[in-house]
Amino acid sequence: MSRSAALAALILSGPLACLGAGGGAQAAAAPRSAGIADPDTRAWWQIAETLSSDAMEGRDTGSAGHHRAAVIVAARFKAAGLQPAGDAGTFFETFPVHESRVETAGTTFQVTRAGGAPIRLSFLHQISVRPTDDLPPDLDAALTFRGYCGPGDLEGAKGKVVVCFNTKRAGLPSAAKRTLAAEAAGAAGLIEVDDPYFTIEPPRWPAAYARAVAIAGSPPPAAPRLPVMTLSARAFKAMTAGSGQDADAILKAGGAKQPLTAFDLAARLQAHFHLSRRDYKAENVIAVMPGADPNLKGEHLVLSAHLDGYGFGEPVNGDRLYNGTLDDVAYVGTLIRFADKHKGKPLRRSVVFAAFTGEEKGLLGAHWFVNHPTVPKTAIVADINLDQLRPLFPLDILTELAVDDSTLGRTAREVAATMAIRIQKDPEPERGLLQRADHWPFMQAGIPGTGFIFGYQPGTEAERRYREWYQVRYHRPQDDLTQPMDFEAAGKFNRFFYKLAETVADAQERPAWTRPPLP
Repeated sequence: MSRSAALAALILSGPLACLGAGGGAQAAAAPRSAGIADPDTRAWWQIAETLSSDAMEGRDTGSAGHHRAAVIVAARFKAAGLQPAGDAGTFFETFPVHESRVETAGTTFQVTRAGGAPIRLSFLHQISVRPTDDLPPDLDAALTFRGYCGPGDLEGAKGKVVVCFNTKRAGLPSAAKRTLAAEAAGAAGLIEVDDPYFTIEPPRWPAAYARAVAIAGSPPPAAPRLPVMTLSARAFKAMTAGSGQDADAILKAGGAKQPLTAFDLAARLQAHFHLSRRDYKAENVIAVMPGADPNLKGEHLVLSAHLDGYGFGEPVNGDRLYNGTLDDVAYVGTLIRFADKHKGKPLRRSVVFAAFTGEEKGLLGAHWFVNHPTVPKTAIVADINLDQLRPLFPLDILTELAVDDSTLGRTAREVAATMAIRIQKDPEPERGLLQRADHWPFMQAGIPGTGFIFGYQPGTEAERRYREWYQVRYHRPQDDLTQPMDFEAAGKFNRFFYKLAETVADAQERPAWTRPPLP
């Protein structure tokens, strides 16, 4: 049995946890924190109950709900004795953002072929599109399947919508390379078909929405010059019906990295995009605990987590509020509890507490802070980031990102060893988790950074629970206060984090790279 098949079997070997009721049902239940024995873990979960309650409306970047949560975080930082480290003596670091959004109303997709009825594709449920300010209002072009869409696969694709297998597997073209190849070939559009066999992080449908948010006034990230769409595997089967091709065989071959044959679908994609744009403000919450050592207090250790979530989006099982409890507001609570623990008891170095926004939109708040730091950038010794943490099973193993890139890895291993935790390298680097969280902008700026993920032994119940979470909760409304939790494991991780942060902040030597920093 292949690893992908084994993972799929593992996920399905037990009943899936209930996806939860609507966005409001969680508020009716008695607070779970009341049943947590450990006082620190109980106080931590009480913060999560406040910040991921329905009243915060999922804390979408720039929203009123996010601002309500930010005010609460700032108040808790102040109560813990931290000093404001945002703009103009406040706890808030504000920056402008620009949003492009493809609206559900007025956006349509259909596949047409001679002599057949049009096939309608459901926006956000079967197909989505990457919003850009230059997205054309209409698209009408022939469809052609070109396998993995490498540079040599697109001859004759000019003016057509090229359909590509959306692989993340090593040794095959990346999404960026597929887009560049399609642009170079003069394609009218690009459709990337889900790999249903990439079970380590399965495709998610429906998509919450089709939105792109970027820091306004900064050089924009390279946007594709053609519409780039994502298609579900099920919709691919409908699209290829009548073409004489076996869609299931194509998907299976792509999932196994086998050669894929190009063919024309003898059909056209007709799409209309209803694009809207707006500009608004986003805000980080930044505080500092000044250091106690006269020789080290000028150096700053950054501890970070992201406050933003997805807000309201496409309903899943009748719930359209994406509360974002474990991703990531519970770990803003860990920052607050660490500040509470050290009220009146500073560490040798100064410690910056950063609740970043816009992480879900491209690490925006972290990028803004690194490019507009409120403490001298050269004085920032490291960033320890809290994200991607899923306390669903006992904590015996932690995956550490960039574990061998700096002395942070060595320090983490030393701390973990005192708590019977084994630190391991990322066993799934193809997911790109290192580049998907707020430590990454620090590392790009030459500052050591790291983050952690709950680890497991392959084939165990712990792995099943981890995979299940990505199936039914990741970036979904079901990441809420009602989900299964291992509170003992959550408390153990928080204690590990406290000890690690204290060790780094109090060490005589600042963290150092053990390999050349990123260029």
